[in-house]
Amino acid sequence: MTRIAEAFGGVFRAAIVVSQYNGWITDRLRDGAIEALEREAGDVGEATVVEVSGSLELPALAAELAVTGQYGVVVVLGCVIRGETSHDEIINHAIFQQLTKTSAETGVPFGIGVLTVNSAEQAEARAGGKLGNKGAEAMEAALRSAGLIASLRTLHASEETDAG
Repeated sequence: MTRIAEAFGGVFRAAIVVSQYNGWITDRLRDGAIEALEREAGDVGEATVVEVSGSLELPALAAELAVTGQYGVVVVLGCVIRGETSHDEIINHAIFQQLTKTSAETGVPFGIGVLTVNSAEQAEARAGGKLGNKGAEAMEAALRSAGLIASLRTLHASEETDAG
């Protein structure tokens, strides 16, 4: 039995929200996240993949999935490449601020694999290239957090039982 299965005692559901903008990169991030879930959770891992148009839509859909209580983690994937204006900075700030706020408010760990890069070459290096796959890393980080939360809840429950 895997660590995730032990921590959650059965099926572990992960939601993956992926932007289709720069899909040639985000598809690779999604595939990396799914492979990481399969590797870490084995047969007990299930992924729900939700595709959105662009990165600005990521926070709203991630929040909607998190509040359902059906998912142990929400992994958010996108790719914002710097252009001729500062639009990338505005988009990235808005996305990250809302995602971290929602994760804290819901208690659902978010894995954030939104690439913020200067070029297509940098994006490729981070989507399965020489710098790894940030989609897989986002899933792995979220799963570690979910396992820690489950352990803490178990510890607190046993302390309450012992005190009662």
